[in-house]
Amino acid sequence: MSCGCPPGLPDVDPTTDPVLALRGPVTRDEVAGLCDVVRGLAPSSGVVVCDVAGLGPPGLGHVEVLARLELAARRGGGRIRLRDPDPALRALLGLVGLCLQVEGEVEEGEPAGGVEEAVETGDAAG
Repeated sequence: MSCGCPPGLPDVDPTTDPVLALRGPVTRDEVAGLCDVVRGLAPSSGVVVCDVAGLGPPGLGHVEVLARLELAARRGGGRIRLRDPDPALRALLGLVGLCLQVEGEVEEGEPAGGVEEAVETGDAAG
């Protein structure tokens, strides 16, 4: 008897980035373990998405956690990208100068989706 299921995992898309859901408050003891997880995931995917919607009211403790996770990801050869950050958290990150990617935003220096660069006639091909 055959179930007709295709081989492999049916609901896994290999092109999606791994997601690490952060639920607050995150203690100092948990940060080292989270950094190990991010460092382990970063080389295989390049980007680890950190879902920060459940962190709660933002504070400097959250900034420290995200800074450590970004450092761990970079040491592993990748980066973190935030999913659903609170506007106050984004403002706080900007205030301290920690520039992190946010899911759904265009990276700095990259054209927005669907935008093509135009070439003027007479421009030298470079």
